[in-house]
Amino acid sequence: MQPRTPLVLCVLLSQVLLLTSAEDLDCTPGFQQKVFHINQPAEFIEDQPVLNLTFSDCKGNDKLRYEVSSPYFKVNGDGGLVSLRNVTAVGKTLFVHAWTPHAEDMAELVIVGGKDIQGSLQDIFKFARTSPIPRQKRSIVVSPILIPENQRQPFPRDAGRVVDSDRPEGSKFRLTGRGVDQEPKGIFRINENTGVVSVTQTLDRETIAVYQLLVETTDVNGKTLEGPVPLDIVVIDQNDNRPIFREGPYIGHVMEGSPTGTTVMRMTAFDADDPATDNALLRYNIRQQTPDKPSPNMFYIDPEKGDIVTVVSPALLDRETLENPKYELIIEAQDMAGMDVGLTGTATATIVIDDKNDHSPKFTRKEFQATVEEGAVGVIVNLTVEDKDDPTTGAWRAAYTIINGNPGQSFEIHTNPQTNEGMLSVVKPLDYEISAFHTLLIKVENEDPLVPDVSYGPSSTATVHITVLDVNEGPVFYPDPMMVTKRENISIGSVLLTVNATDPDSLQHQTIRYSVYKDPAGWLNINPINGTVDTAAVLDRESPFVHNSVYTALFLAIDSGNPPATGTGTLLITLEDVNDNAPFIYPTVAEVCDDAKNLSVVILGASDKDLHPNTDPFKFEIHKQTVPDKVWKITKINNTHALVSLLQNLNKANYNLPIMVTDSGKPPMTNVTDLRVQVCSCKNSRVDCNAAGTLHISLTSLLLLTLLSLVCL
Repeated sequence: MQPRTPLVLCVLLSQVLLLTSAEDLDCTPGFQQKVFHINQPAEFIEDQPVLNLTFSDCKGNDKLRYEVSSPYFKVNGDGGLVSLRNVTAVGKTLFVHAWTPHAEDMAELVIVGGKDIQGSLQDIFKFARTSPIPRQKRSIVVSPILIPENQRQPFPRDAGRVVDSDRPEGSKFRLTGRGVDQEPKGIFRINENTGVVSVTQTLDRETIAVYQLLVETTDVNGKTLEGPVPLDIVVIDQNDNRPIFREGPYIGHVMEGSPTGTTVMRMTAFDADDPATDNALLRYNIRQQTPDKPSPNMFYIDPEKGDIVTVVSPALLDRETLENPKYELIIEAQDMAGMDVGLTGTATATIVIDDKNDHSPKFTRKEFQATVEEGAVGVIVNLTVEDKDDPTTGAWRAAYTIINGNPGQSFEIHTNPQTNEGMLSVVKPLDYEISAFHTLLIKVENEDPLVPDVSYGPSSTATVHITVLDVNEGPVFYPDPMMVTKRENISIGSVLLTVNATDPDSLQHQTIRYSVYKDPAGWLNINPINGTVDTAAVLDRESPFVHNSVYTALFLAIDSGNPPATGTGTLLITLEDVNDNAPFIYPTVAEVCDDAKNLSVVILGASDKDLHPNTDPFKFEIHKQTVPDKVWKITKINNTHALVSLLQNLNKANYNLPIMVTDSGKPPMTNVTDLRVQVCSCKNSRVDCNAAGTLHISLTSLLLLTLLSLVCL
């Protein structure tokens, strides 16, 4: 056997083979020739042989099978490579995979002058042809091992061999790395004596594409003799994954009238197979268009990029004439560059033809009529328009404007969001006597601006004729409210004022009668003919019906129409205060201890329902107390308060002390109120007033007892 050269190593790196040792020179399993070169023909002819391949497993080639990297070729049982159809371009390289239960190998067919259609398996071997492994001072010879994914039973099966030409007797091979002693464990193993590497199960390139292992030789004690040397196991891709669309839903929009060739959207599918091979080279096409009007081919998809573009004229992309402004396209992605043998995946693309404002709104009539009663407010007429644009957009929604006939701003118009109608309303009551007819000029526009080549025409304006109906209006009081100021307590029958109401129906000759509508205190009368208001009772400013010195009453004015109409007027009577209320004191009960050192009893306050100056300052006095034998004392604190105190301690009892308080009115008013003083027993911080309730003695009685005691002496 001749020494191995870098050229031999290059061959080893470009194939899956079983490296043999020196004692196996009689038969080397695998292809007898590993690399073939042919010139690119004008066309590969169906069933015409391309070349002959020779493969041997050294055990009779039982159950020999072939697999070609291109779907356009096959290998016959005699090893002849033939084309399955007439084809011109198949790439720059083809690979033929052959295997039996005992051996497996790969041959490479280089097509000189062929066009690179996309990543064939030659990419896997590129580094092997350009960067052969240098010999250095190393006896372990390794090359990448290529194993197709999805292999079927039986397992384990030999995948390649590691050779150590200088391996000492008794040494062993050891293989480590992911797939051996690292997860996922047990996928590969090596015969420690022969160096044969075997695979124990089916591989999946989409899970792990390359296993990077280390191989070394060890002595009987496990000590490394040489290595470790890298060993790559490359999983050869099979077309076992369909293209899938992962980013749906796919919805695109295109404006109506868009130029031919307008890009709508991009559809991109994913293929899990090797992107460097045709297994993941995708081509796109439109399988179905719904609806198929006005053309079954409204759109085109770029087979390589997946861009969907319009292919019809702008006139056919008219949303208002389309049967349905939404199209659904079934998009198919096929691998193997779109060849028949490729796997496919589909997705639905929804394309919406968006509206642009290419139709102006138009009134359904040039003139509209409306009637409204004078004094009424609200919607009086709905103006209808037509617009062919999309009802969900601002190109359809209408905006109305009154452009003439509304100087007093009595009218407003708003858009009904559901119907798009213009709702014309009266917002300020109309007066028949002022004007019985009104004429408005109204225009309608869209919320969105029109496209440049479309404008608003005469149909976008309309005239509204409004007739005001005369109604019997109620009389109106003037002024309203009516205000008058009077002193309270004026005599019954005093005239307060004469009310005045007029009938706004100036064209009708009607009489007016008056009546009292609301008089809470029942104080007032009104003459039904001339409207004179006088008092029926005394006016009291302090009455609960008076608020902040103002009494409120309502009157009715009724005309003689059929039916009669009524107006309401308000009378506000401001009542001036007179001193007609005596002041009163508070509190009226007090307590004091019988042994108190502080003889102060209580601070009294005074109040008066009248207003200043008929209230404070108040004058406080003890009523009917003789000067020589005073027991009580009252001292003024301020204008509204005074202090009641004792001049000496008293026995436990209840005492009634008459307090007289006088206001500052002219003439003044006086009130006498008994202050009930309880003298209690106060022992050990406890106040006991119970016994005080058993004795009721007045100041007068106390004075009489004092006089009697003096006489007896």
